[in-house]
Amino acid sequence: MSKAEVPTMYFIGVTTGSSSSVRIFPKWAEILGLGQCRLVGINMKIHDRPENYREVVEFIKSDPLSLGALVTTHKMDLFAACEDCFDILDPLAKELGEVSSIYKRDGKLCARATDPTCGGMALERFLPDDHFSKSGAEALILGAGGSSLALVWYFLKGNRTDNCPSKIHIANRSQGRLDNLIRTAELWGAKGHVIPYLTSEPRQADQIMADLPIASIVVNATGLGKDGPGSPLTDQTSFPERGIIWEFNYRGELKFLQQAKRQRDDKCLSIEDGWDYFVLGWSQIIGDVFDLEVPVAGSLFDELSEQAKKLR
Repeated sequence: MSKAEVPTMYFIGVTTGSSSSVRIFPKWAEILGLGQCRLVGINMKIHDRPENYREVVEFIKSDPLSLGALVTTHKMDLFAACEDCFDILDPLAKELGEVSSIYKRDGKLCARATDPTCGGMALERFLPDDHFSKSGAEALILGAGGSSLALVWYFLKGNRTDNCPSKIHIANRSQGRLDNLIRTAELWGAKGHVIPYLTSEPRQADQIMADLPIASIVVNATGLGKDGPGSPLTDQTSFPERGIIWEFNYRGELKFLQQAKRQRDDKCLSIEDGWDYFVLGWSQIIGDVFDLEVPVAGSLFDELSEQAKKLR
């Protein structure tokens, strides 16, 4: 990494060059009055080596014009490798064991987890206030990484715990992440309410979804369709009647989203992609990095969202 020559924000991901943020950031910087600045992508392997995460974080910490970073995909791995590199960690970052926002304040390197609040706000934009309490519907979250854990936190400890799925099913391809999520959820009093499944093959996830009641929510939080090809489900899967289908990704081949769209009419599905989640998350982390307040609603947020849509 080269020393920054202007105030610089980094984007730590897997395929950062394909992100809409590359095109959107200059316009957002103009709207927010950030002055001369840059967004630089850093591509890292999924579950990269700890020393590689530490090298990136230590560089940002020591370089004066490197102001911070947005972290995607690597949130939990980066936290595990770099926890001791941060001078200040917010309580949710410690509780969830993940970092999505890296920034500086008064010479100190800070980190926080934004997914619990930004994911919750994105969900509230399309989920009826009484959806779960009226229907008794359940949730199936495909994946057990940082964004999945954040969504479980929102259901169990967020602003709308009165509107929580009757059961939360978690399906994941590896046992370690699954064990970590369940262990953390049980600390929140979720024993028996959050149910884990090791699904090494997509057909196993199909079987779990087949047993969901009407109006359940199904979430793709795996990264498949963006960071890697495919879907956590097979093409023979059957979505729940009147289900709410949420694809966390907003770019890539989005196979999971296409599978849902093919059943939209027959199953009366409501389908959402990750666009609002993207806009909320990025705008809040830009606020962290450049030390300004970015609202989550109102005319300024609407302008940011509208400009982003034009450049999507």
